[in-house]
Amino acid sequence: MILYLPLARILCEVNILKNNIKVLVSILCIISSCVFTIMFMFINDNDIKTFKTITSENKKGVTLVSNNLEKEDAKKEEVSVVNEEVVTNTNNIDNTSSKTTVVEEVVEKPVIVYDGMTMDELSSKLDRVLKNELSGKGYLYASYSLEKNVDPYLAVAISLEETGCNYNCSNLVKSCNNVGGMIGTGCNGFSAWPTLDDGIRAFIDNIYRNYVAYGLTTADTMNPKYAENPMWSSNVNNYISIIKNN
Repeated sequence: MILYLPLARILCEVNILKNNIKVLVSILCIISSCVFTIMFMFINDNDIKTFKTITSENKKGVTLVSNNLEKEDAKKEEVSVVNEEVVTNTNNIDNTSSKTTVVEEVVEKPVIVYDGMTMDELSSKLDRVLKNELSGKGYLYASYSLEKNVDPYLAVAISLEETGCNYNCSNLVKSCNNVGGMIGTGCNGFSAWPTLDDGIRAFIDNIYRNYVAYGLTTADTMNPKYAENPMWSSNVNNYISIIKNN
């Protein structure tokens, strides 16, 4: 009995201690929960502010990138326009250079048609010996003779011999437009043409058809067939010398 009473006191004190511990643990849990809640709210508030700050920064960055891209596109368009203008100007310069080159080639390399002369030079040379009714017919004699493969000096020389136009053209030229003394009808036993140009062409056709086509290309080879006068070829050759040397 004596032992029981002290043991009972001890047990009672132990129970009180246990209850106090439980209360203390509960209080600690409540305090911990409050602290955790406060910390959580503080941390979340900072995260939200940080998120807003990052979002704002990102928006600024996107705006800057967008503006930079627009500026780059504008620069590219400007460069494209400048390049097109440069290409256009270069093409215009090339075209101008090509045209200039063509003109220079025409001037530097004239077409030689006969005896080292151009058509204009040959025409002028013949015009200097063609007088009276035959004046100014140098180009016709030059161009049509070459077309028919006839020596233009020979054609003009024969006309001068047959017409006397070096001094005064015969009535055969004035009335019948006959520049070669060709026999035919229409003009008292001689051939006649409506215009002087027609008569000159017919005369050159006659030289080609009846003489050059048979290999008779000089006054000497033509003389027996063209004229009864044996001095005819000498007279024609004299005119040829005058034409060459004028």
